Amino acid sequence: MDLFDYMREQSQKKESPLASRLRPVRLEEVAGQRHIIGKDKLLYRAIKADKLSSVIFYGPPGTGKTTLAKVIANTTSAEFTQINATAAGKKDMENVVQQAKDNQGMYGKKTILFIDEIHRFNKGQQDYLLPFVEDGTIILIGATTENPYFEVNNALLSRSVVFELKPLAKEDIRSILLRALTDKEKGMGSYHAEIEEEALEFLADVANGDARAALTAVELGVLTTPRAEDGKIHITLAVASECIQKRAVRYDKSGDNHYDTVSAFIKSMRGSDPDAAVYYLARMLYAGEDIRFIARRIMICAAEDVGNADPQALTVAVSAAQAVERIGMPEAQIILSQAVTYIACAPKSNAACLAVGRAMEAVRDTQTSQIPVHLMDSHYRGAGKLGHGAGYQYAHDYPHHYVKQQYLPDSVADAKFYEPTENGYEKQIKSHLAFLEKSVVHGQM
Repeated sequence: MDLFDYMREQSQKKESPLASRLRPVRLEEVAGQRHIIGKDKLLYRAIKADKLSSVIFYGPPGTGKTTLAKVIANTTSAEFTQINATAAGKKDMENVVQQAKDNQGMYGKKTILFIDEIHRFNKGQQDYLLPFVEDGTIILIGATTENPYFEVNNALLSRSVVFELKPLAKEDIRSILLRALTDKEKGMGSYHAEIEEEALEFLADVANGDARAALTAVELGVLTTPRAEDGKIHITLAVASECIQKRAVRYDKSGDNHYDTVSAFIKSMRGSDPDAAVYYLARMLYAGEDIRFIARRIMICAAEDVGNADPQALTVAVSAAQAVERIGMPEAQIILSQAVTYIACAPKSNAACLAVGRAMEAVRDTQTSQIPVHLMDSHYRGAGKLGHGAGYQYAHDYPHHYVKQQYLPDSVADAKFYEPTENGYEKQIKSHLAFLEKSVVHGQM
């Protein structure tokens, strides 16, 4: 590298975005992701030992996929090459493979190929890489925001280890932002900027685990905010809100307003008001609430407040929870809205919820008595000698596949735990149970 190249590189470093300048160079500097880069974890050991095999990093934007690749580039003795799947063609891959063969043949040196946005490669491009990954010509590091089990060829997946990166915790985002404002070498420390605690909390919240988004907002705030009379740049809540283009909603995930909003959300679904329910959903989403938390509350409401009045409600809620895990924001808001409005509009019954509550009370307050002998397991050796299963009547041998016999222990033999309502499908359940009881009473069984 001559003097001009060196000066050009230094200039690019100074002018590059804050998120790029602050990117860690050592594994110990990486924020979050302890579940894969903790000191006892496979990836940490593989990087430290320089024994990395082909891997795919999968996770939302700003969680450190490229960062981990750069850390590997700084620690490995292998040749490190990077291409972006959105711009690279077959010729680029052919050049990389040829260089990898030369490195291996002439110098006995491995080549690591980092492909950003690997899900952008079509099947043919992925197939081209397969034999070179398989024979060790290249060690592949793929990065993708899409689920690799849907977007990457099975053959390539089977030869790689998939590591899922999680959205960074709020505390991780906080520490990254504070470092950005104080680091004079790579960060904005020389600008003498200060951030208010309220603004720091807001950015850490609404970034939703995306460090890049939070850093971009802070950088914009520092560069565009005039200095105050004390000579410092003050990043206030208003400045932070403007820079990240989100209004500061009064919503603290650990405070009273959080619980008030969630409470109003659930009560609106329970109260069959789809407009209110979707409004509170929007407030939570806008404030950066974890979509998985929202999905859990929807599933609980489907079981607790809709129950068997519409058994499909829980299916919709569970499907929505699985879908938002796979898809993420912003599209996840559509899925959540569908589930919320379905459950808000569904007929309601808490009979199933009350049933298990009554049953739990009975278990707690009543002395545990023996299960009726005819219901006991009769399949193991010696069960017959004990009389287990004797007298059991197989329901499918009788009309309507039902026969009246005692199922509860003697201590609660006459208890009624589940009392279906007249709402929705539960009305049919109630009618069916009444039909069975009437048939027995009149001796039609």
